[in-house]
Amino acid sequence: MIEKEAMFQLTYGLYMLTTTDGEKQNGCIVNTVQMLTDNPKRIVVFVNKANYSEELLRKTGIFNVSVLTESTPFAIFKQFGFSSGRDTDKFEGGKYALSENGLYYLPEYTNAVLSAKVVDAYDYGTHTLFVADVTEAKKLSSEPSVTYTYYQNNIKPKPEAPKPEAGEKWVCKICGYTHEGPLPEDFICPWCKHPAEDFERVS
Repeated sequence: MIEKEAMFQLTYGLYMLTTTDGEKQNGCIVNTVQMLTDNPKRIVVFVNKANYSEELLRKTGIFNVSVLTESTPFAIFKQFGFSSGRDTDKFEGGKYALSENGLYYLPEYTNAVLSAKVVDAYDYGTHTLFVADVTEAKKLSSEPSVTYTYYQNNIKPKPEAPKPEAGEKWVCKICGYTHEGPLPEDFICPWCKHPAEDFERVS
């Protein structure tokens, strides 16, 4: 038996990954960025194949990683993590800085930005592992990096307590999305794309 709650105990950071198709820029939230070698400076990042950014990254091979801090508001995670760049411009109306590679990064709520160029990619079913050489790295602040646990406990809104007169409600254990009414077996969370099995009934 594999308990999903046990997997949640692994420690992750949270990062905004920015890439492009050559014209339009896109960004998504990822939780796995690690240093691979020191000389050359090389990192790895896992990106879910369901993310539009994964498709763009395979196409152009360049990206930025904004290392998010504990002051990052939920709005940033919602903007870059709960919608698809296939049908929206995630950067519309915002103020973003440009790195030397011409890609956006988040100047606020970020303690460092890394620019990188992909040198290899490996298919692991649901995710692609990208190996990349760091081409630019800047420290922006000394604020602590946000962890997935800190996000869950201090940033992500808590589900509202059900009202006594309310009908059937289900809450996604991953992102907190609330579904009202019966939950179909094939239901997919519109925010984080997790299946019905990751929902729990609250009323």
